[in-house]
Amino acid sequence: MTTEFSFEDLRPELAQAVAELGFTTPTPIQSAVIPLMLTVRDVIGQAQTGTGKTAAFALPILQLMQPGTGSVQSLVVTPTRELAIQVARAYHDFGHLMGMRVLAIYGGQPYERQKRRLAKGVDVVVGTPGRLLDLIGQGALDLSELRSVVLDEADEMLSMGFIEDIEAILAETPTTRQTALFSATIPPEIRQLADTYMFNPQVVSVGPKERTVAAIEQRSYLVHEADKLAALTRIFEVEDVTSALIFARTRASTGELASELTLRGFPAESLNGDLSQDIREQVLQRFRRGQSTVLVATDVAARGLDIDDISHVVNYDLPLQTEAYVHRIGRTGRAGKAGVAISLVTPDENWRLLRIERFTRQPITRADLPTVEEIEQRREEQLVKRLLVWLRRDRCRREKEIVMELAEAGHDPLEIAAVALKMARSEEKQRPIAEIQDVFAPHPKATRRRNGSRQDGRNSRRERPNGRQREHSSHSSHEAGMVRLTLSAGRAQGIRPNDVVGTIAYHADIPGRSIGAIRIQEDHTLVDVPQQFVGQVLEKAGSYRIRQQPVTLTRN
Repeated sequence: MTTEFSFEDLRPELAQAVAELGFTTPTPIQSAVIPLMLTVRDVIGQAQTGTGKTAAFALPILQLMQPGTGSVQSLVVTPTRELAIQVARAYHDFGHLMGMRVLAIYGGQPYERQKRRLAKGVDVVVGTPGRLLDLIGQGALDLSELRSVVLDEADEMLSMGFIEDIEAILAETPTTRQTALFSATIPPEIRQLADTYMFNPQVVSVGPKERTVAAIEQRSYLVHEADKLAALTRIFEVEDVTSALIFARTRASTGELASELTLRGFPAESLNGDLSQDIREQVLQRFRRGQSTVLVATDVAARGLDIDDISHVVNYDLPLQTEAYVHRIGRTGRAGKAGVAISLVTPDENWRLLRIERFTRQPITRADLPTVEEIEQRREEQLVKRLLVWLRRDRCRREKEIVMELAEAGHDPLEIAAVALKMARSEEKQRPIAEIQDVFAPHPKATRRRNGSRQDGRNSRRERPNGRQREHSSHSSHEAGMVRLTLSAGRAQGIRPNDVVGTIAYHADIPGRSIGAIRIQEDHTLVDVPQQFVGQVLEKAGSYRIRQQPVTLTRN
């Protein structure tokens, strides 16, 4: 069944707000979901970021709400604070003419401020699982009058270990609520969640036949890990970069990479979970205004970013999940504009690139890094280009006088011009072109043999019921490539597996699905972490908290 939907069908206050925001024609996900939700049906929406899914659930929910009742009528659960802020802002923009009161709830803000807002009365709450559960447990957030729940980016919440928290939140809501779930992918765990907590949901799947935008030029460069920075600066030397979003794997590497790029003449800033919300907003404003050209971020920190006109997306580190590649590069090439997606690939990761190509059903061009000669030629071309601009402007009166004085003093005008250009190029000495080692791609079959069956970068689930490997009492991991760590809390402290996954994935900024076997003992917990993540996990040893209580993590 298809239903023709127009924004003019909404109540006048909503239709006016939508028109003021520049919305004219509903997107496919909006046309499919809004009519269903207006009939108070439960809905599962499968759609990528950037398809207009926030309006798809916000508009019908606002259409059916009555503001000013004094109780929370709608709840939206998101995986990150950035997305919570973005969704809450959308609700406010759509519902402000109706007098809707919207509150974003997430960690990092004082509890008392959020409690005061809730006590005054809020119509819509948008929040992250941990803080929502805390406020429910403290009696500050009452969901007994709730009419609708939205689980946004459910697959991301699954990967961060939040599923049990979501179940605990849903248990506090009326069984008569309307439930909508949105996810880029529908893995079995999400399907099971829907089967348990949704009533006969209507599934809507919207997306192009190709999973990536055709307007995006996709390129990869084969480099050694140690040469990635040198490779990236070479690429930036010859690219017309107006604004670039670079994805790095860890929080620590975002800051280091931003500093190194700035030193090499590419103004860059980092975006990661260590930044306060105020600092984060300042960084984004500078990037939007063009004061910084490059933004270096992790996948988690980039969630909820709403920035147009990004000319380049760079996978400095390839994502561990193929779906994340689509999310990343979809931030360029928007609104019909051309975009460039660049991936730096090490020889051992060549199989991962092939996997991405199979998933996206599009080839990624293998490109050669710019040579020293090409970079030098580009620099000269840019110099001549700037010179011609100034010649056309003819705004060098005082400089002409200096040249005439030097010529009258006996200097050759040609020599004067050459020296002036030499001086103008002096800053190039601060940007030496680093040498890069030759690299050769291994044969794909050899790569598969070396990586065994772990080609997706995650632990094999086939031998582990419920996603966990059979527990062992040993203090060393029995799984190849994993290292066993000890968490200073266990059964006596009420620790659950999702507590362990959630705190490590969030603070260490690693995928929750990469965490291996978890064995909860009476007063401590053993947890397996992939060898490549051990350093960054232990680096954040002083940051881990479970239900506001600090815990330590050590290597056995």
